[in-house]
Amino acid sequence: MFHIKTMNKISAVGLDRLPAESYAIGDGVDNEDAILVRSAKLHDYQFPANLWAIARAGAGVNNIPIDRCSEAGIVVFNTPGANANAVKELVMCAMFLASRDVIGGAEWVKEQARTPGVDVAAAVEKGKSAFVGPEVYRKTLGVVGLGAIGALVANIGLSLGMDVYGYDPYLSVDAALRLDRHIKVVKEMDTVFANADYLTLHLPYMDATRDTVNAASIAKMKDGVRVINMARGGLVNNADMIAALQSGKVARYVTDFPDNEITLVPGVVATPHLGASTPESEDNCAVMAANQLKDFLENGNIKNSVNFPNVIMERSGVQRLCVIHRNIPAVIAQITTQLSADGVNVENMTNKSKGEYAYTMVDTGSAIGAKAVEDIRKVPGVIRMRVI
Repeated sequence: MFHIKTMNKISAVGLDRLPAESYAIGDGVDNEDAILVRSAKLHDYQFPANLWAIARAGAGVNNIPIDRCSEAGIVVFNTPGANANAVKELVMCAMFLASRDVIGGAEWVKEQARTPGVDVAAAVEKGKSAFVGPEVYRKTLGVVGLGAIGALVANIGLSLGMDVYGYDPYLSVDAALRLDRHIKVVKEMDTVFANADYLTLHLPYMDATRDTVNAASIAKMKDGVRVINMARGGLVNNADMIAALQSGKVARYVTDFPDNEITLVPGVVATPHLGASTPESEDNCAVMAANQLKDFLENGNIKNSVNFPNVIMERSGVQRLCVIHRNIPAVIAQITTQLSADGVNVENMTNKSKGEYAYTMVDTGSAIGAKAVEDIRKVPGVIRMRVI
């Protein structure tokens, strides 16, 4: 029986992927084998010794202490692409809100209706010019980050009649294949900045991407550029954005990450982190997270981990040895040596690395003895291991 702790409300569609006869699930579960989480912050959470995995039902993992998990041999999963359509739709909404002052106009109409004696129909005909904004048709859309969401946004920009520039230094083959051939994929982010009438960010948040939009990058943009950030708040330097809005360099800033500093600034449209807030997205993320967790706990397979390599191997043999270890020489040789000394034949084996860490799975032709298990556990570089 696996014990799964839920740190937030997880869609029942996802939890149903974990059968009750094999999984005990709930927020009151203790000594958990795995955690299912959405937005709960785990940086101060004391991980039990039995914890093997954390599955984030979403893409960002800023709420999870990745380094601490890696050192403890805890695999952290996310669900890239599961909420892509929901975020794409919100980005389109944000682009229109950045162009046309729909929110300001709607609030102004309500004010007219609350004013005694005002004929609203007549008032709006006189006052609507205050809320005029440009069409997106034949304008240039700049997309920084062409992953699951960015690629969708770029493609739909084309369908709206926009000229689209895209930049991603880590563009994968899969992502490239999703892009329409008419999208101008450029090698320098500055090229996107220089051409965009509308700039939308689709980057993960890390040291390298913090303050991607700042005074220096804004200076390279067109006057009156409209910036959309549905990715992460820290990608935009608030102070520099406020200065750009006040000077008119940036016409509008739409962000899904409001805070006390930016929210009430004129020219800012702030939404309450709605990117993945659709029932379809929550279901998709929960199903994907649960499936990945199930395959790892039951078979040792790793897919969509942010701290360990993706390693998937069909089951064969009698038992499966799963070893999380440092990416250093001789670890695999010592594992196979210990198995051989125990008289255990290797039926199948796979190994992959990711940065400082590696993961090895070995299917054996017979059961692994207790002494061999203990000897492998003592191999220098081995962080954690289990036999399935």
